[in-house]
Amino acid sequence: MEIKQIYPLVNDALKETLGESVLLNEDLSNLVDAGDAIFNANSFDKFSGKLVDKVGKVVFVDRKYSGVLGSVLRRDGWEYGAVLQKISSSIPQATVNETYELTDGASYDPNIFHKPDVAVKFYNKYVTFEIDRSITEKQLKSAFTGPAEMNAFISMLYNEVDKALTIATEDLSRRTINNMIAETMYDEYNSGTVFTGASHNRAVNLLHLYNSGPNAGGTALTAAAALTDPEFIRFASYMIGLYSDRIAEISTLFNGGAQQRFTPKDKQTVLMLSEFRRAADSYLQAGTFHDEFTRLPDAKAVSFWQGSGTGYAFDDTSAVKATTTGGNAVTASGILCVMFDYDAAGINSMERWVRTNPNPKADFTNYFYKEKVQYYNDFNENFVVFFIA
Repeated sequence: MEIKQIYPLVNDALKETLGESVLLNEDLSNLVDAGDAIFNANSFDKFSGKLVDKVGKVVFVDRKYSGVLGSVLRRDGWEYGAVLQKISSSIPQATVNETYELTDGASYDPNIFHKPDVAVKFYNKYVTFEIDRSITEKQLKSAFTGPAEMNAFISMLYNEVDKALTIATEDLSRRTINNMIAETMYDEYNSGTVFTGASHNRAVNLLHLYNSGPNAGGTALTAAAALTDPEFIRFASYMIGLYSDRIAEISTLFNGGAQQRFTPKDKQTVLMLSEFRRAADSYLQAGTFHDEFTRLPDAKAVSFWQGSGTGYAFDDTSAVKATTTGGNAVTASGILCVMFDYDAAGINSMERWVRTNPNPKADFTNYFYKEKVQYYNDFNENFVVFFIA
């Protein structure tokens, strides 16, 4: 056991706490134990110098991870069959009410067949992967003082597998949403890289709308300054709330297939980039903005769409860079929020199972954790992207 005297640090810390000293350049290397991978020369008693220090307590890093997006996408499943068939129909057109158009001698035929306009889509693509883990039993017994400790260790290993599966599912869920974002922006702008100078129904350039509306005639606000501008954040809040009302009413304007769709409030999913949401909390200092978003169904803040980069720069956290299912290469940044129908993106027929294979020769067991799942987008359902560019 290594023991160091730190009374000078204690005295210096007291002076800083009481305001009797300026902030000092403190050496914390003698205070904080960062741990060692193996026992070293300090791991002997201080009496004989020969006895190895014993482990007094074992702590297992066994924290569960539930993810952020686990409850965002629709999850559905079935045991048999493979194909998802989705059927929809269009609203019939009104015709003349002949009750009030009677003409002497005319014939009124009640036997005309009116065929409904029905559309069908089929989904039959799945993805799969597995995570392998080897577990021993006899070889571990020398490292622990009893079965309870060893079982806790093995439980930790199983939890790491579960955590890996959860993270993988969440990462793929993000990309399911990102594919929808990229396809929507490409479809609205007919470009994978140029999104300035205009705003569209499904790809809403909040910065363009602000500079051509409330800020028209003034100095154009830049994307870099937008998240620190209270007036812009207030405008963005207004627009996103407005779209929540708009997609609740039936329209053909907010989905890629120009289908007659509506998304009631309880079927709306809203994801906001954390930087945008926190900027609103900080700069507006108004409960109305915060309440407006937190009461939207399934409203969640995400730290990034695709990844954090190496330092959580806004250009990274707000970006999507992907080749979509339609083969379109898209590089977009400044994405602040998405709002979509419960049926627009989801997870279908997710199966997880495990197979085992004991190895009697080397006395260990291999566990093969397998997953098969269908991630889907339906471009005939409402999906709106809000961004600044």
